[in-house]
Amino acid sequence: MKLLLVSQYFWPESFGINALASALHDRGVEVTVLTGQPNYPEGAVFPGYSAWRVRREDFQGVEVVRLPLIPRGVRSSLRLTLNYMSFVITGCVLGPWLLRRRHFDAVFVYAPSPLLQALPAVGLARLKRAPLVVWVQDLWPESLSATGFVKNTMVLDLVRGLVRFIYRCSDAILVPSEAFRAPIEALTDNPAKIRYYPNAYVESPLAVANSVDVASLCVNLSSGFSVVFAGNLGVAQSLETIIGAAEILQDKAVNVRFFLIGSGSQSDWLVEEIERRGLANVILPGRFPLAAMAAIYEAASALLVSLRDEPIFALTIPSKVQGYLAAGKPIIASLNGEGARIVLEAGAGLVCRAGDAEGLANAALMLSRVDADKRGKMGENGRRYAIEKFSLDRLADGLVAQLNAMSSAPGEKIQ
Repeated sequence: MKLLLVSQYFWPESFGINALASALHDRGVEVTVLTGQPNYPEGAVFPGYSAWRVRREDFQGVEVVRLPLIPRGVRSSLRLTLNYMSFVITGCVLGPWLLRRRHFDAVFVYAPSPLLQALPAVGLARLKRAPLVVWVQDLWPESLSATGFVKNTMVLDLVRGLVRFIYRCSDAILVPSEAFRAPIEALTDNPAKIRYYPNAYVESPLAVANSVDVASLCVNLSSGFSVVFAGNLGVAQSLETIIGAAEILQDKAVNVRFFLIGSGSQSDWLVEEIERRGLANVILPGRFPLAAMAAIYEAASALLVSLRDEPIFALTIPSKVQGYLAAGKPIIASLNGEGARIVLEAGAGLVCRAGDAEGLANAALMLSRVDADKRGKMGENGRRYAIEKFSLDRLADGLVAQLNAMSSAPGEKIQ
């Protein structure tokens, strides 16, 4: 099978699609990735790449074709909008030329925000007469309004129209959360094309920390009760809730420390707020490579996932949940809805309402007082649940079977 994978984000950026593309290649699928120049999350194009050049390279046997785009910049709504639109434009204009005389059995879109990145794939699927599968990671336009990125109702209506067009042009729509089904049904012409397809966890070996920074962080994590949040430090993550919980615990002289590992649009705000409130129990170690995360998770006492208290986020399962479960550590979930349900169903930790700083402080305090054996049991439960539900091997096998069925029976929807 020859698969065209369209995604604005791909290696060396850290996204789950990297491992899935490699797993598909290992199963005999000839994968070609149409993507942009890597610039997430820092906003500048990675060293060795150029924003305005077409580039072809290889990733573990997967062909990668890179389009020019405008880097997303830092804390600039205009730059982010230009970044989104530049990928759509270069994909629509250059994509057909760069992939000319190429046959594909299916076109697959990995679609975190922005969902509009699927627009070039719509044209390419029609041009190549191949079925189009869109794997939706964020609900649009709901995500735009929930984060405050777009407030203009006319713009939101325009985006809603484009999303409806994408869904109706798709032969299959894969969703990582069953709660995505209803809002997508309202925009598609055929609800039967919607299928549940969760994100997988990516197994990474627990290697000895190979840098001074990682080793030093792991030693720091191991001393006392440490709660690790890892990932994007942005508006959606409700970082003000974490800061509020930390302040409550510090005022009570509770020995719980929060380590916020990563970077994002709220990084500067975090630095300012930690200093303003005089918080000694919130540490910002910065970003670390994906290869270091297994060692970091192992050294942590607990892992934290949080989202804002918005209706759309109650439908979402943050992709870090799968990785946290697989790490075998107890989880604190400051979430509503689906993400909280999974943590509870797995018996993998404690849950509090999204946006509830006092609830988060109480959950962290309670978990810190649970004996090590019970915390270990929570971790084991999570690990077992991840293997059963979110194994990359199992999910990759299932996707190959579905893609083969679609390509051998054009016009039929995915089953």
